[in-house]
Amino acid sequence: MGKTKHTGPITLPSKPDPKLWVSKVPFGLGKVKPQHIRETAKIAWQNRDNLPYAYRILTQGVCDGCALGVSGLYDQTLAGPHLCTTRLNVLRLNTMPAIREELLHADIDELSRMSSTELRQLGRIPYPLIRRQGERKFSRATWDEAMDTIAAKARAIDPKGMAFYLTARGITNESYYAAAKVARLLGTNNIDNASRICHSPSKTALKRSVGVGASTCNYKDWIGTDVLVFWGSVAANNQPVSTKYMYAAKRKGTKIIVINPYYEPSMEQYWIPSIPESALFGTKLADDVYQVNIGGDIAFMNGVMKVWFEMEEAAPGSAIDHAFVQAHTNGYEQLRDHVAQQDWTTLEQSSGLSRERMREFAQLLARAASAVFVWSMGLTQHRFGTDNISQVANLALLRGFLGREHCGLMPIRGHSGVQGSGEMGADPFSLPGGDISNAADRSRIEQLWGFALPSWQGDIVGVTLENALLPEEQERKLRLFYTSGGNFLETMPDPAFVREALTAVDVRVHQDIILNTSTLLDAREAVVVLPAMTRYEQPGGGTSTSTERMVYFSPEIAGPRIGEARAEWAIYADLARRVKPEDAARHLGCGSAAAIREEIALAAPSYNGIQHLRERGDVFQYGGAWLCEDGVCPTPDGRGALLPIELPQLRKPEGHFAVTTRRGKQFNSMIYSDIDPFNEADRYDVLIHPGDAAPLALSEGEAIVVYNRFGSMHGRVKFAEIKTGNIEVHWPEGNSLIPKGVYEPHAGIPEYNTAVIVEKAETYHAHKDTRYVEKRIEELEIEAG
Repeated sequence: MGKTKHTGPITLPSKPDPKLWVSKVPFGLGKVKPQHIRETAKIAWQNRDNLPYAYRILTQGVCDGCALGVSGLYDQTLAGPHLCTTRLNVLRLNTMPAIREELLHADIDELSRMSSTELRQLGRIPYPLIRRQGERKFSRATWDEAMDTIAAKARAIDPKGMAFYLTARGITNESYYAAAKVARLLGTNNIDNASRICHSPSKTALKRSVGVGASTCNYKDWIGTDVLVFWGSVAANNQPVSTKYMYAAKRKGTKIIVINPYYEPSMEQYWIPSIPESALFGTKLADDVYQVNIGGDIAFMNGVMKVWFEMEEAAPGSAIDHAFVQAHTNGYEQLRDHVAQQDWTTLEQSSGLSRERMREFAQLLARAASAVFVWSMGLTQHRFGTDNISQVANLALLRGFLGREHCGLMPIRGHSGVQGSGEMGADPFSLPGGDISNAADRSRIEQLWGFALPSWQGDIVGVTLENALLPEEQERKLRLFYTSGGNFLETMPDPAFVREALTAVDVRVHQDIILNTSTLLDAREAVVVLPAMTRYEQPGGGTSTSTERMVYFSPEIAGPRIGEARAEWAIYADLARRVKPEDAARHLGCGSAAAIREEIALAAPSYNGIQHLRERGDVFQYGGAWLCEDGVCPTPDGRGALLPIELPQLRKPEGHFAVTTRRGKQFNSMIYSDIDPFNEADRYDVLIHPGDAAPLALSEGEAIVVYNRFGSMHGRVKFAEIKTGNIEVHWPEGNSLIPKGVYEPHAGIPEYNTAVIVEKAETYHAHKDTRYVEKRIEELEIEAG
């Protein structure tokens, strides 16, 4: 990969810079902003029964709150301690006691009346549980009883009817690897993970464009780059420590650009609690915000390139880095011809931005000697997500923003474990260190593992859920579903369908640390609940991979332990030994965390070095400081691919709005507050531009119904600076509007955007029969035709 090594953390300037202050009023008094001191005190109170252990987790463990890679209180980007409320909110998952028995064994209807937040607050799962068909409460089970129930089902069915899923909740590389190996040993390729609904298009697009499946640069490259672009990413909300990197970048003169339909307040200004100057007076972050239509990014990027090619006609070399393009890319002429055919009217209508605004951004990048592009689910969670990311790669390649300092492509990860999931082979397209479709990778892994891999293509998790409703005679009908964490009721589109699918499975296994609403659903034969350890409890410690490819060791931390909880990797290994005892004895391994790391180093060549991680603070970065260093890509010819990308068809029916989902005060689907601290929005507030509300005679706070043919959502009007013609609703509250079964064709991510109608609640309910709603939708779609 790269030859240059990461040089370690740098120091922030000691003198303040009043030009960056939001206000001279201390602590942002009177402004809508997070109350970090108050929230920290609240979290300390929540953990008062286990404060010494909580302190050790924070100071010794690797953060399980996001993928920035904070080990203890320190990282590889900036000197000094880092701590954020996201990590603090997740902390209680590690310190809370076990659920009281009278609650754990309450009637299932009583438990089902609780929200996931209320269930989470009950405490940790202390021992295995079983609830068989027809039973109204969970019964305590021994580990042997629980595991033998699962193993018996696995032996009795076609492996194509068995599937595994792993969330990113604190899961370590060791657990991902063990799950990937066990699934294949048991004969199934149906294994998937949380990246399927987050960043699968990032990996797919980057591989086809530049030959890698991870961030090509580091967080340090933000600091001093000419332009730092956040595309469909609200890093200040989802990865709060990143605001410290943004502050450092601003102090170096970096321009920060945000591209998003909603003018996110947290990306405009932020009070960074670990920087005294910022904590007092706030920091202005974004220099400019380009408000695109939902799904309008491809048109916007085509417009930027169209400007560049026009600039080139007037003054060759004024926009394109021809030396880089000629030496390190293919497809320049085809891309140029494709972009030349785009007409400005279509690009403006699709993107929602004027030609002048696109020209401004194009000229900014043309003048820049360096740039880093950061993106998240605003680009990926579309049925054209892979094309979105390849467009970003096109911009970087045309300007030579790749493989050198202060340049790069960064899909910023939201969870501390998710980067390693596919790299450990825990998805249907991957093997450790390779792809399941690659004959050489298959042969290499078969030789290492000592057994033949299943030859058929596994299913992505969305299709796995659909398979639960197949007829009985179908070999892929889902009969055994084994999930490590996750709550599909609150993460996947169309919750009603998900409920139907989960209850149609014969045996459903929930390997987790807490209960959630999906755990309580019935199954045709049995629901088995297995208590898992957190990463801080696992014997031998564990590793996780950050967004910037840093592989961190998180040690086992002394403290209280929960009942009969076991390490996740050990549970998978136990299952394999019960289902196929002879094969497991010969081929499984996975006897300890250290042994798994030794095997990972052999199975995934880029992870060679993981076997040496043993102590707190141990870390290495695979691939060097920059992937594709000096422009050399790990593709067959060493060159990046410039790809002509067609505009997606985004014509909205007349009277509809484009809708997307956003996060509030939450970690994944774990909601920590009903009110967003950045804009005071309630979970059921619908963000709408005042100019769109006026023709509908909507006033702020008024009850409305948002609906389409897939579902409806009751909410209230919240005026916001969002692109006209677009609205935003919170996730997962708005998932009822999103259709099931719509997947990105290259990466399999579900679509999380659609078109909806907004009506006053009184109007909707005055004509609330289904025929009216269906007729209304049909009429509007006919009008649009």
